[in-house]
Amino acid sequence: MSMLKDDPSSRLKALEKMGVVENYDHIRTCTVAIVGVGGVGAVVAEMLTRCGVGKLILFDYDDIELANMNRLFYRPEQRGLPKVQAAKDTLNIINPHVIIEPINCNITREYELFYDKIVHGSMKNSQVDLVLSCVDNYAARVTINKACCKADQVWMNSGVSENATSGQIQTCIPGITACFLCAPPYVIATNGDESKIKRADVCTASLPTTMGVVAGLLAHNALKYLLKFGNVTKFLAYNSLQDYLPSYSIAYTPECSEKYCLERQKEKEHILKEMEQVKEKPEEEPEDLHPENEFKIEVVEDESVEEPQPPLKQVQDHVPNKAVTKLSLSELRKQLMNASVSKS
Repeated sequence: MSMLKDDPSSRLKALEKMGVVENYDHIRTCTVAIVGVGGVGAVVAEMLTRCGVGKLILFDYDDIELANMNRLFYRPEQRGLPKVQAAKDTLNIINPHVIIEPINCNITREYELFYDKIVHGSMKNSQVDLVLSCVDNYAARVTINKACCKADQVWMNSGVSENATSGQIQTCIPGITACFLCAPPYVIATNGDESKIKRADVCTASLPTTMGVVAGLLAHNALKYLLKFGNVTKFLAYNSLQDYLPSYSIAYTPECSEKYCLERQKEKEHILKEMEQVKEKPEEEPEDLHPENEFKIEVVEDESVEEPQPPLKQVQDHVPNKAVTKLSLSELRKQLMNASVSKS
C-alpha cells in the first residue's frame, strides 16, 4: 500500500497542492465549540473530526432516544447515553488525534460555565476559534448570542424548519454583521411573533437529508473561516422543495436589544468605514497579455451573448444571487416573506 493511501489526511493536504488553502495543518491548532449535538450538530462534529480539527467542545444536555435514529450518526445501542458522551466515543474512534471535550449541561441555566469555555476553552487555555450553534430553540440561540457578543467571538448559527424541507446558516461577527437579536431568522419569517418559533404539542418533522445538507453547509463555512479560503457566507437559506438558495449579508441594527452587540458596534465603527472605503475604490483594468493578437481573437462581452430565457414563472420564483446582497432588517423580512408567499 502506498504512503498516500495509508495516510488519512492525504486527500485533505491535497487542497494545498490544488491551491485551495495555503496551510491545511493550521486546522490542527483550531478549537471549535459546538452547541447541540443532535441531527445537525453531531454531523458537523463528525465532519470536523474527519477534517482533523484540533479540539471540539461539545455542549448538550439530552440523552439519546430511539426517535433520534432517523437522523445520522447515533446508533440504537447508544440509547440512554448522554449525547455528548456518545458523540465523544464515536468521534474518538473516527479520529483519535482530535481532542473531544463533552460538557453535559444546559447553557441557558449554566451560562457562566458556557461563557468561560468560550473565553478559556482552547488548547492554549485561550479563546476558542469558532462557536457553532446547532440548537433547536430560541432561548439557547439568545444565550449563545449574548456570550459571543460579550466575548467578541465569531459564531455561526444553523437551523432546520419544522417541516424538515428547509434550513439556513448565519455567520455573526460582533460589531460587523447583524447579531442574532438584530435579525433572528425565525422571528423575521414569522413577522416578529416568537410564539410561532416552536409550536406546542406538535412533533416536528425530521429528515436526515435536509439535516445533512445544512450540516455540510455549516461545516464547510466553518472550514472557510478557519482556513481563510473562499468567501465566508454571512446568511444562506436553503429550500429543498424549490432548490432555492438565496444568500445575504445582513447589516446590524443600531437599536439592537443586546447591549453587548451595541458595545461591539461602537468599537468597530472605524473597521466598517475602512471596509466601505475599500469597496468604493475603482477596479484596475486587466493588463493586455497579448497586444499583438496574432490570431485576431475577439473578446465578446457577456451582454452580447444570447442565453436561453427561463419561463417567466421561474424568473419570478428565483431571487438572483450575482453577489452577496447586503440587506437591512426590514428589507430582509420583506424578501423572506415574499419568498414564502411565492412558494406556497
